[in-house]
Amino acid sequence: MCRTAASVMGESLRTTTTGGRTLAFAIWGDTTGFPVMSLHGTPGCRLNRWPREEVYTGLGVCLVTHDRAGYGRSTRHRGRSVADEAADVAAIADALGIEQFGVSGGSGGGPHALACAALLPDRVVRTTCLVGVAPLGPDGLEREAWLTGMDPENLKEFGWAEAGEDILARELEREQAAAERRVAEDPTTVFGDFELSESDRAQLRRPEIAQVIRDSTQEQAALGIWGWVDDDLAILGPWGFDVGAITVPVLVWYGKTDVLVPPAHGAWLAANVPDCLVKVDDVAGHLGTDPEREIAENMSWLRDGVSPPDSR
Repeated sequence: MCRTAASVMGESLRTTTTGGRTLAFAIWGDTTGFPVMSLHGTPGCRLNRWPREEVYTGLGVCLVTHDRAGYGRSTRHRGRSVADEAADVAAIADALGIEQFGVSGGSGGGPHALACAALLPDRVVRTTCLVGVAPLGPDGLEREAWLTGMDPENLKEFGWAEAGEDILARELEREQAAAERRVAEDPTTVFGDFELSESDRAQLRRPEIAQVIRDSTQEQAALGIWGWVDDDLAILGPWGFDVGAITVPVLVWYGKTDVLVPPAHGAWLAANVPDCLVKVDDVAGHLGTDPEREIAENMSWLRDGVSPPDSR
């Protein structure tokens, strides 16, 4: 359980330290409930959650979100690999007195959730990888397959990453500033020129998602864009663990109309994470279709091992 003073009211900013770095995190829902460590995407921060906290309270879940290294209020960990996230998650769990927990990661957070499954098998009960990225290269998808189906805006970003940290940082500074300007006027434009699926465009019109976009867009770069930079570099490089060695139960969940992380990524993970459960949504893109239903299904899986409908 999350051992905090309150029972049904979260905290939007707490901190702990590990290896001389600060880790910022937040707690939502029933703080005496089943703990779930939720890992945000690329970019993102601890404020990326469903804003109706009573949803988590009603499910009996203590949702712990954090600013992954370099995002929000967390110190940068330059040169980090995907695998390094596991130690940060363990440090936050230790700070909260949590021994075992579920882990859920979405988009760029998906590989980091798999790292927790691989490297913390005695602590992670179950894991969900939502619209997660696959490895690139000999340990994953070949470059052409990895990029096929991605929106041109995403292709540009990974081109910057391949060009190196200096170019990537310069371009992401520009992207972050532009996103902040767009969101200040209209949160539905957060993705700028991306040609999103109709499903994702519909999700962006939800007032709850607009609220989270407003909450998180500036906060994700409170200390600079280095979390975003390091994420891109880590995802393209060696992850630091073997996906095929995971023994913790994993749910791989992805959408067929996703142009940010195309379905080939989810299909690769489904074929290579041992004995995983797989849920494919034929309509959804990157943002799902029914957030509160999907949260309930995900939490039921993480807490009780209940397979979501239509999973295999």
